[in-house]
Amino acid sequence: MNNVLQELSLRGFVSQCTAMDELSSLMDAEPVTFYVGCDPTGSSLHIGHMVPFFAFRHLRAAGHRGIALIGSGTARIGDPSGKTEMRKMLNCNEIEQNAAFIREQLERFLGGFDGESAICADNSGWLPRLNYIDFLREVGVHFSVNRMLSFEAYKKRLETGLSFIEFNYQLLQSYDFFQLYKRYGCRLQIGGDDQWGNIVAGMELIRRMENAEETPGSFLEPFGLTFPLVTTSDGKKMGKTEKGALFLDPARTAPYDFFQYWRNITDSDLKRFLLMFTFLPVSECERLAGLANPNEGKERLAFEVTALIHGKDEAEKALSGAKAAFGGGGDINAMPAQNLEKSKLKAGYNAVELFFDSKLCSTKSEARRLIEQGGAFVTKCGVLTAVKNVEEVISTGVLDDSGALIIRAGKKRFCRVFFVE
Repeated sequence: MNNVLQELSLRGFVSQCTAMDELSSLMDAEPVTFYVGCDPTGSSLHIGHMVPFFAFRHLRAAGHRGIALIGSGTARIGDPSGKTEMRKMLNCNEIEQNAAFIREQLERFLGGFDGESAICADNSGWLPRLNYIDFLREVGVHFSVNRMLSFEAYKKRLETGLSFIEFNYQLLQSYDFFQLYKRYGCRLQIGGDDQWGNIVAGMELIRRMENAEETPGSFLEPFGLTFPLVTTSDGKKMGKTEKGALFLDPARTAPYDFFQYWRNITDSDLKRFLLMFTFLPVSECERLAGLANPNEGKERLAFEVTALIHGKDEAEKALSGAKAAFGGGGDINAMPAQNLEKSKLKAGYNAVELFFDSKLCSTKSEARRLIEQGGAFVTKCGVLTAVKNVEEVISTGVLDDSGALIIRAGKKRFCRVFFVE
């Protein structure tokens, strides 16, 4: 097997491939142009989107050329794959803004788009200009409805209702592959397992549009490679937190919270996540996963992934804040912090209000449950002490020398609260 394909396989990326031996031989013989797409249906990618882009970096480092396709055109419809209901329709301005944010995130993660080894394209360059009748005659004619309905993405949606506009999505994504094949010589599409049907359909469209049966000697075969949809060892969707998805945007998921997600994974997920979400050598991933104390490996994982997404400075700050929160040294100033009204503290800050206002709890009901279950703590005389009941009030006497109060929700979420006039 080709070296980079073997590396991807060792790291747990490879799930399905349309012709592994042929693709391996091609990659041994010459650089291959590949692409991965994402639709700007939100203002930020989350970690679940990033698996193909980690693979992108491995492939690029091995000398192959990658295209990151932003689907501003397909975002107007919405991909039914993996969805139980139709996406909310976005207007063109929203899609354009989202695309700009996502391009910036990808450019930072991938190390820049140089136009040679890494290219950023957008299908708004060709999809919106299509004439519907001509498209049906030239492209739609090559699709079998029976075959489309055999793919898992459509079969699942038929149970809840599949709109006609979504039914067109596979045609458009297939046409994307054809356009990239013609424009850039792109011969490989990569993506999650939920994209298998769309990828195969794109390959078949290329063959039909290029009359592969009539010109077998000159036809350049396209390929598809998919990766597993990552879940944690307990079956949960990877990157899902108590606050929702683990976003790359620091305004939506703070770097400290991002770091803590990886620091708090289960022991059984450590090796798999080190291999997939870092660029440490395989041998180093195996060493870290095999240590007697798995927390050392988790800390290294958290640091590496945070540095890749937010930069080394933010990773070091998050690491220092985590050490301070959990009594391992570090810089207390790097802990997550909130400014609250000092007047409330002077009057006696109700514990439920405090945990809600500090954003450690998303609702007051959640704060009440936390306290009733014994999971709420505040610093008193430098010691974290349990809040005993929902009526308890916090006063100025518990502040430390810096005028702050450290509070904790559960075992892993901390906040340093400052009280301002």
